[in-house]
Amino acid sequence: MGFPGARADEEGANYVLRGAPLDVSTSFRPGARFGPRELRHAAEPFEDYDHRTDRTFSALGVHDAGDIAPWNDVGEYLDFLAGDLSDTADDGRLPLLVGGEHTVSVAGVRATQPDVYVCLDAHLDLREEYMGNPLSHATATRRVLDHADRAVILGARAGSEAEWDRAEADDVTVVPPASVPDWSPDLDGSVYLSVDIDAADPGFAPGTGTPEPFGLVPRDLRDVVRAVAPQCVGFDVVEINDRDDGQAAALGAKLLREFVFTHASRTAD
Repeated sequence: MGFPGARADEEGANYVLRGAPLDVSTSFRPGARFGPRELRHAAEPFEDYDHRTDRTFSALGVHDAGDIAPWNDVGEYLDFLAGDLSDTADDGRLPLLVGGEHTVSVAGVRATQPDVYVCLDAHLDLREEYMGNPLSHATATRRVLDHADRAVILGARAGSEAEWDRAEADDVTVVPPASVPDWSPDLDGSVYLSVDIDAADPGFAPGTGTPEPFGLVPRDLRDVVRAVAPQCVGFDVVEINDRDDGQAAALGAKLLREFVFTHASRTAD
């Protein structure tokens, strides 16, 4: 089943949705492998029409290219995924990546080479390695900084002492949950936006691998997506699993649609 409304042929598409169900380093509650499936299912009841933008999702040129199934060598998988997403970007189409664990964001950033990486996330993900693994869900932002000049992490409330020390560097900005509603983007250059669903409070999105209390309300995430989307060259939503009644997937699907509606409105102006 494809994402509802993603009816465009690939050749004529403006946006290409790609599922990346990687789930090999999840350290607490696995199930991110089901994220793309859950997200597509959760979007089924959504109306095609968006009153805010006066547009229909099915008319915005979104193509669902299906999933790229992972294999054991994560480095090779990320290389392949980055190549696939690069082909999309080189053809003038914006990649919409659906995880999978947060590690897949590294491929999205490699493919689109943004100046700034903006991330909604409960965790800093700035470890050099986690459990001996440099390509872990807990190292995503650290690896991204090998390809982007700057990272802005919105909603972070958890990290090791070494990660908080790393976050003091000039190339990282951390906005705590209480300050996110007042945050406005001041970003130079192109942007890649990553939504780790655990940025939301677990009361709103319990279906995720590493839930962290005292998080954002859904409206906070939506407002960030709307504010950042016009500058974006790539987007992802990650860390959704099947361990709830669909709340996390519904929120993720809605945020993906908000991104497309907002970005498409910008490009039409």
